[in-house]
Amino acid sequence: MEVDGIFGTIDIAISGLRAQNKQMEVITSNVANAQTTDAGNGEPYRRLEAKFKTDDETGGVSLDEVMADKSQFYRVYDPGNPAADEEGYVAMPNVNLPVEMMNLNLATRAYQANAAILRRYQQMVETALELLR
Repeated sequence: MEVDGIFGTIDIAISGLRAQNKQMEVITSNVANAQTTDAGNGEPYRRLEAKFKTDDETGGVSLDEVMADKSQFYRVYDPGNPAADEEGYVAMPNVNLPVEMMNLNLATRAYQANAAILRRYQQMVETALELLR
């Protein structure tokens, strides 16, 4: 992979910002629906995962697809719940909140790193312009 042009660094950092923004949206959806026992299709909410791919045009990254996690739902004993089965268990979403919070922390740090690259690039351009005056 070779980055051509003066804006290669900016393109890569911006693609990282966009990708991590989408990642944070997916994680936010997972956290918001962690207790949703009926997602409208008769099943609990199924955790989503963002899958990324390299972008050959910019040398950065882009969202490939958002896919459902096929792991099993959790079962919680709650016989008074209207969604409980005949044994008294309720199927709960396959969202693990501590894992989601760690993923959100990683996505936030990656977003901050890309933003820091853009700030540093801006400082370099400003310094170059100052030297030309």
